[in-house]
Amino acid sequence: MESVRRADLVTLLNGTVNGAAMLTVEDLTIRFGGLAALSGISFSVQPGAITGLIGPNGAGKTTCFNCITRLYQPDSGSIRLRGEDLLRVSAHEVVGRGVARTFQNLELFATMTAQENVLVGLHAGRRSTRTARELLDYVGLSALADRPVRSLPFGARKMVELARALASAPSLLLLDEPAAGFGHEEVAALAERIERIPNDFDTTILMVEHQMQLVMRVCEHIVVLDAGQKLAEGDPASVASNSAVIDAYLGTV
Repeated sequence: MESVRRADLVTLLNGTVNGAAMLTVEDLTIRFGGLAALSGISFSVQPGAITGLIGPNGAGKTTCFNCITRLYQPDSGSIRLRGEDLLRVSAHEVVGRGVARTFQNLELFATMTAQENVLVGLHAGRRSTRTARELLDYVGLSALADRPVRSLPFGARKMVELARALASAPSLLLLDEPAAGFGHEEVAALAERIERIPNDFDTTILMVEHQMQLVMRVCEHIVVLDAGQKLAEGDPASVASNSAVIDAYLGTV
């Protein structure tokens, strides 16, 4: 399969993509009833970096994603994308600000083809069959472009969702458990693809993932949550050797 050249694909998507994003989350708190799903969480994501957001089930990782994408309204704190306050932006405007995401539970149109699903992610005025096929080629699915999503294997569906997220030419890409359900060889291939995305699309990645093989390989910085609070953060080596992180999370996976 012929690989997509970076310059060609970026030109197809956006002409020139204007820089990468920096995300800053400060003192983020959100409660559901009497439960604090997030309590005073602060971290930042550097431009062009791949940052991991890890922790046990129920730690608040996807809740954090839902606040960033404005699906949830936090009780307090701030979320800034390149200095802009995202909490002043409505949910339907977030994509236009340069934020795209994949979901822990696939959110695809099952009866539509892979290509049609990717076309949904393209901005108005840039809806191109050629671009959609180039993106599917990028994620290794060009041969399946005309297949209904419901007929595709689970791993292929996840790659369709990734291609659709990339279709909006995001400056910040949120990946929610991209390796869930993958075998060892699939994880290795996914790691190679994720490592290329920041340069190929001039984007920044924040990734929630339980597959530590993937996290430790691709992430430059890792933030660890536990029970809605930030437990630790740092480079992969420091996080992997942190006794509190081992006790709360790494020792159980």
